[in-house]
Amino acid sequence: MVKKQDILNSPAKQEMQKLEKQFDAFDDHVKNLTQDRMNTASKLDVEPQTKIAQRDMEKMKDIYLKPKRTIPSKEKFNEDYRNDYNFAKEYVQFTAENKEVIGETIDFWIKPFPGLPAEEWSVPSNKPIWAPRYVAERLKNCSYHRLTMQDRAISSDGMAQYYGQLVVDNTVQRLDAIPVSGRKSIFMGATNFA
Repeated sequence: MVKKQDILNSPAKQEMQKLEKQFDAFDDHVKNLTQDRMNTASKLDVEPQTKIAQRDMEKMKDIYLKPKRTIPSKEKFNEDYRNDYNFAKEYVQFTAENKEVIGETIDFWIKPFPGLPAEEWSVPSNKPIWAPRYVAERLKNCSYHRLTMQDRAISSDGMAQYYGQLVVDNTVQRLDAIPVSGRKSIFMGATNFA
């Protein structure tokens, strides 16, 4: 009969403990991937899809967008945010870009503030358009983080080295809103989209 002492000191048990330590180290690394750390990842530089000459821009008709559908809210609007809402609903001119499916119309729902109706928007790509600031900000904030594993030594013990580490490779802008040049168009407060 096998003694309990032999089971606790077996090589399989020691290997299992090593794997548990390695998994715990990896788990701690994943937990340390906070949103602040992900936001420090570099953004991929991509050429704008739309390049329209200024004289052609002046000849184009202005396109003003309105929501396709709205669903009323049962909440009451908080009047403390009235100034923020008035600023966010101002119409600004921008060009929307769909960087995942180039040229496709961008459809999305947005509810800019509690107490306001939910709105469905259909925004054409690669055309200068006028829409509320909160629509442009919503498009500008559509990005994701690409995570990769790097093969490099992260720890070692007396017998082996362990490889692999999860890192944020870069930030990919999925949708974008680019201000139309030549006209004053201020998004997101005092800063222009850069």
